[in-house]
Amino acid sequence: MRSFLLCAVFMCVLPCSAQTTLRHGPVHELDIVGVMNQSVVDWNNGDLDAFASSYKNSPDILFIGRKISRGYAQMLAAYKTGYPTREKMGTLSFSQLEVQPLDASFATVTGNFHLERTAAGGGNADGYFLLVFEHTRQGWKIVRDDTTATTPTK
Repeated sequence: MRSFLLCAVFMCVLPCSAQTTLRHGPVHELDIVGVMNQSVVDWNNGDLDAFASSYKNSPDILFIGRKISRGYAQMLAAYKTGYPTREKMGTLSFSQLEVQPLDASFATVTGNFHLERTAAGGGNADGYFLLVFEHTRQGWKIVRDDTTATTPTK
């Protein structure tokens, strides 16, 4: 009888676990989109250090843009060199965000970015990106960034 009760309890708990697992994916997607949204806020506040906090602070991260940057420090230096003033930073927005979970620890995000800038700031710029996020103790962080910028638009 005791074995029967344990089996019955297990059978009731199993469907609940499956439902939790199925709901787990979209929660990660919302968390990752939250990181993306916060990075826009940080950029538009002119805070590159806060913007860079969406990246994993590791020597292993990889940023592919006009050049390849390896490691957090080199990535942040590249941003600070490329966008030294608020005028050069402009106003950032993302569109067409698509999150694709790979497993419990990794996901990709693709999308379009737009920088609204004055002519003196370099003009508007658009491009596409593919990001790889890793779930870390500090939350979801970018570990790979492949961004393709189009020629600035006037």
